[in-house]
Amino acid sequence: MNTFNFEIKLKRENKVYYENDMLLGCVQFQSSADTKHEGIQLYLEGIVNLQLSSKTVGLFDAFYNSVKPINLLQNNLELSAPGKLSAGRSEFHFELPLVSRKEPLYETYHGVFINVNYQLQCTVKRNFLGKSMTKIQQFCVQYKPTGLGEDSLRSVPFSLSPDSLQKNATAKERLSMPRFLITGRLDRSESCVTMPITGSIMVQHTEAAIKSIDMQLVRVETCGCEEGHSKDATEIQTIQIADGNVLPKLELPIYMVLPRLFTCPTLLTKNFKIEFELNLVVVFKEDYTVSENFKIVFKRSAGPMPSKITTAGR
Repeated sequence: MNTFNFEIKLKRENKVYYENDMLLGCVQFQSSADTKHEGIQLYLEGIVNLQLSSKTVGLFDAFYNSVKPINLLQNNLELSAPGKLSAGRSEFHFELPLVSRKEPLYETYHGVFINVNYQLQCTVKRNFLGKSMTKIQQFCVQYKPTGLGEDSLRSVPFSLSPDSLQKNATAKERLSMPRFLITGRLDRSESCVTMPITGSIMVQHTEAAIKSIDMQLVRVETCGCEEGHSKDATEIQTIQIADGNVLPKLELPIYMVLPRLFTCPTLLTKNFKIEFELNLVVVFKEDYTVSENFKIVFKRSAGPMPSKITTAGR
């Protein structure tokens, strides 16, 4: 029985590329006997897939048209005309430019409602008695790192107290809210996707015992255009800063490493947006919860740099 296998190999082991790079590699075939085929094709594709959440069902057609897939890259290469692969190992080398004719090449990103994917697909066509065989190799596209401005090095202080939450609290909540003051800072006003988010937090005083303090990273994905849009916030990850009651005046570090494929530089286009936020969540022993929201802008920089962060207390 003939055993036939093949795989796509890229020259760069880390599979990370930039726009206008040349994609170099080869397709390796291994066969125990001579194998006939009807042609070998290699397809290059870069695509943004947009998906509407269930809450948008019922909106007009123009909205649905605005979330069609966006083609960033599309190319194909014939590796071999119909013929025969000899027994043993065979290789077909390829060179494909990563050049987009319309949209720029956005960074690889895996979200809930937005996905930016790049891949190579090799198809070995067979005759009508044999099923065509396909292999896929994904790779990552990144922006080239840029420098940081001086403003990015400024820290961002914050303060969490009943007074900062009063504007969004009901009269009943104001009466039941314990007295507390929690202060802290984020170390930089801009954040690089390859660097951790750092800072510190300190409980100055509190009437009620604290159960936990958490920092939550959230993606805010917007699909649509001027006619309508779907905007959804979903959690990426949560880290626990403190477990149990916290000693007053004790400085606690904030250190959050960003997951590679689930974050990217903040992206704002006419058809979709990818933005990020941080939620500082404090849970008291009686399960009373307060939180502070930070809007954060990620970039890709050549050095240590997190993103533009503005506080918006709830």
